[in-house]
Amino acid sequence: MSKHVVVIGAVALGPKAACRFKRLEPGSRVTLIDQAPRISYGGCGIPYFVSGEVNSVTDLQSTPYHIVRDAAFFKTNKDVDVLTNTRATKVNRAEKTVEIVDVLTGKTDTLHYDKLVLAMGSKANLPPFEGINLSGISAATNLDEAEMLRNAVAAGQVNSAVIVGAGFIGLEMAVAFADMWGIETTVVELQDQVLPNFLSKSMATMAQHDLEEKGVTVLLGESVQRFEGEDGAVARVVTNKRTIEADLVVLAAGVSPNTGLAKEAGIECDPRGAIIVDEYMRTNDPDIYSGGDCVTIPNLVTGKRGYYPLGSMANRQGRVIGTNLAGGKDTFPGAVGGWVVKLFDQSACGAGLTIENAVKEGFDAISVHVEQFDRAHFFPEKALMSLELVVDKPTRRVLGIQGMSELGDALTARINAVVPLLKAHSTIEEVSNLEVVYSPPFASAMDIVNALGNVTENVLEGRNHMMTPAEFAKAWGNCDTDEMCFIDTRLSGNAQPLVEKYPGRWHNIPNEEIRARINEVPADKPIVVICNTGLRSYEAMLLLNELGRGDVKSAAGGMVAQKKIGSAI
Repeated sequence: MSKHVVVIGAVALGPKAACRFKRLEPGSRVTLIDQAPRISYGGCGIPYFVSGEVNSVTDLQSTPYHIVRDAAFFKTNKDVDVLTNTRATKVNRAEKTVEIVDVLTGKTDTLHYDKLVLAMGSKANLPPFEGINLSGISAATNLDEAEMLRNAVAAGQVNSAVIVGAGFIGLEMAVAFADMWGIETTVVELQDQVLPNFLSKSMATMAQHDLEEKGVTVLLGESVQRFEGEDGAVARVVTNKRTIEADLVVLAAGVSPNTGLAKEAGIECDPRGAIIVDEYMRTNDPDIYSGGDCVTIPNLVTGKRGYYPLGSMANRQGRVIGTNLAGGKDTFPGAVGGWVVKLFDQSACGAGLTIENAVKEGFDAISVHVEQFDRAHFFPEKALMSLELVVDKPTRRVLGIQGMSELGDALTARINAVVPLLKAHSTIEEVSNLEVVYSPPFASAMDIVNALGNVTENVLEGRNHMMTPAEFAKAWGNCDTDEMCFIDTRLSGNAQPLVEKYPGRWHNIPNEEIRARINEVPADKPIVVICNTGLRSYEAMLLLNELGRGDVKSAAGGMVAQKKIGSAI
């Protein structure tokens, strides 16, 4: 039977749900409404438009066939009615109506629905800072703001920019300003690391170093107090520690679900305001569906509900909703929270829990760091990839994985391979034995993912005693010769510069010479062995244990990891 579906919100989830439903029920009617003049665009591409990598803002709104997804497109190609510049002001569940207003004319109207989809997305967190209404301050969340930012930098009006928040959008915007436009860029983050809750502190140090090497100033543990301006435009950002000159400010302090309309209608929400939906993406009203940035869904690692404002999530949920509007029974059981962000030389990617979050969730967890080439070591084009696995010790269950690499495609391939294992509550043995395709231009015969599982197993079995990259850097910086012995197990040609730089502290005994030179290794103090990536030092640790040296630890990731975190060695 023909029905009328009303969809509130037309950026990601809304259009996907509307078009999927119309394909399944072409005889039914769909009305898609949005308060903005432009709809159905890739909001995640805004930093790349600002940087200039995406040429035109219409590229973010176009199909792969270069047709702009406007109201006419949806009517002609999808048979979906679209009302732009139209705000929904009230949902009456008893009468099954939506009250709307034209934001340009003020004209009001009422739409009757059989099924309703709430796809209002999220809104930027805008703390009530003094001076927040000065021009030149933007949350960079829509196409109008994107054009303002791009026009300002392209016109040469911006010499310095401040990013408030070191999450995905904040770091992408920092790269856009500093890399593409050469703007003096500062990131201010309230937490003590970049990408908080997404990268471990150790991995976050690598991301921070990548930013700082390219001239971005990263200020951690600082809070913005106010904005100061001149002639109505922002000129300075005042934190609790300093004053920063700024011609432009991007507020990237996270987002919250835009669900005021839903709460007023009696739709059940969690304390943060996210709509609670079941596996079919239905709300507590069986005729109302929701998804994307509006909803909370189960975290498949912890079993608790989480919030995942990601464009990819919204599109997949939109398809589920469209199917179910047509009488289907598609489900969306939850997510592990996979993500990726491009920085300068490095990209960062992850899924599941960091070690810090795993401990907070009550797991008896450890993390293991590995550095290895992403391709066969003898293949000319390759990059050293950093991966960190988080595992629950008692059950050996994999809880999370994060990584950093120069070649982002290779990195995402590894993270994506582990995502199904996180959903299935798999153990490290399934990581060690994970079947991955192999050819020297694409991977090693023992892929880094398999190696990560193997190293983690060795740690759990007590065969490998590791220091994280951050622990090694701290130990090196804090102790003297009498407290700990540091041995570089690389060949002398690689180790000699550090032996000369730190005489009496940095020792070099290559693996091949350990048996013959065992008397040079003290038996009465802790030993730390390091090599290039951690493989040789692991073997050195085993040999030293065999030769009677019991307190030996291997530096995870070796010198490669130390370089990536910006260690002072």
